[in-house]
Amino acid sequence: MLKELCLLNAASGSEQSVRDYVINEIKNHCEYKIDALGSIIAYKKGRKTPDKSVMLCAHMDEVAFIVTYITDDGYLRFRPVGGIDVRAVIGRTVEINGHRGVIGVKAVHLLSDDEAKTVPDISDLYIDIGAKSREQALECVSLGDNAYFVSDYIEFGDGFIKSKALDDRIGCMLMIELIKSDLEYDTCFCFNVQEEVGLRGAACTSFAVQSDISIVLEATTAADINGVSNGDRCCVLGDGPVISFMDGRTVYDKALYDLAFDIAARNGIRAQTKTVIAGGNDAGAVQVSGRGSRVLAISLPSRYIHSAVSTVRISDIDETRKLLKALLTSTLYD
Repeated sequence: MLKELCLLNAASGSEQSVRDYVINEIKNHCEYKIDALGSIIAYKKGRKTPDKSVMLCAHMDEVAFIVTYITDDGYLRFRPVGGIDVRAVIGRTVEINGHRGVIGVKAVHLLSDDEAKTVPDISDLYIDIGAKSREQALECVSLGDNAYFVSDYIEFGDGFIKSKALDDRIGCMLMIELIKSDLEYDTCFCFNVQEEVGLRGAACTSFAVQSDISIVLEATTAADINGVSNGDRCCVLGDGPVISFMDGRTVYDKALYDLAFDIAARNGIRAQTKTVIAGGNDAGAVQVSGRGSRVLAISLPSRYIHSAVSTVRISDIDETRKLLKALLTSTLYD
């Protein structure tokens, strides 16, 4: 399921393919509706109706690009949709409307001394689809079309996965699995749109649901790479799901944070926290929507996030499954 989800293309505002996939998987296991922005709000009956309402959410969109201009000689100018480091873009293969292209920049031997010492701005890059002219390019591409990283889904090394869109198709997969399972308590699940461009889908679904407690399933940046040590590593692949105490948008509920670690310890589940306060996720919108909601973020550590080579470890996915199962049968609902 994760491979199928990751290989779908779904930029912010163009989540149809993932939405259709999710609906096909959950339609016989819950009640659901689609809101005005295109997010899915699903209600799964459990064995009991709890005192406190609980919502889980993940986002369906991925970082991508949008075509802004086509030059007279057929090259495509573009901008990112979501946060993408220009260094992860140069030389990549992309797909637009089923057509392949490459992201190019001036050849190194043609650069001035100053140009050779700096990272180019994304406005200096272009997508080459092999067109000879603007007219020929317009036969397959229009302004406003999305371009996506072309990235094989591969398993490698000692239980690692590399793919685009692991952020946040992992969260979508875990919620689909939970909806298909037998739950102890009634629970709401929101598959949100447009997280990568400002948490927009989550602002709407959380306002509609008004849950007492919300759990955001995400992927988060790991820097456990060569040359990075101690707290700067942020989190580590293989040490289990990441339970955050704070990020750039949210101060998380301390009681829920402690409960998650307590449940992990009592059940022999590996878990870690995030040692850098940065970034953000749908919790930033959920926490302050309507009357507000207590929030907990559980994330998969991912190297090289928001790129064509995002990398996670299978054991961390397994540990997250265990933690979610334990949480959803705990005192969370009391």
